[in-house]
Amino acid sequence: MGRSVSYPTGSVVAFRLLDDGEVDDTDWAYECLVDEVIDTAKAAFPSFERFDGWRGREDRILLRNAFADCGISTWCGLAAIWLAERDDAQYWEADFYNPRTARARHWLGQVSGRFIDLFGELRLIGRLSNGEAIFERSRSTCDTGC
Repeated sequence: MGRSVSYPTGSVVAFRLLDDGEVDDTDWAYECLVDEVIDTAKAAFPSFERFDGWRGREDRILLRNAFADCGISTWCGLAAIWLAERDDAQYWEADFYNPRTARARHWLGQVSGRFIDLFGELRLIGRLSNGEAIFERSRSTCDTGC
């Protein structure tokens, strides 16, 4: 089975290329993208606070609010910038006393379109039988000069 970029199950995901062919230093391009995601997401969604953590071994959490994690995952020059309902012990303990899951899903539904508009350059259009993903440039990217 083919390998593709990881992201949390059920998350809202925006895809973009990490390496645009102009930069030889992939680590530098990654750090620039991380900074851009943090700055842009905090400006668009003020409830986010910086957070340094991981979901598993591949999904890096950059920001967190009461309901969601915002993070980044990369694989072979493809970046997945994602927004997912929190899945940590503190969240579920708080949910036990004051249910948050419905509010979290409502909030994610409200912000998902704006999130994709902010970060999406590529759109996942399908997968081959071996698991490899197929992407196309998003319309908003093409409108601004493919």
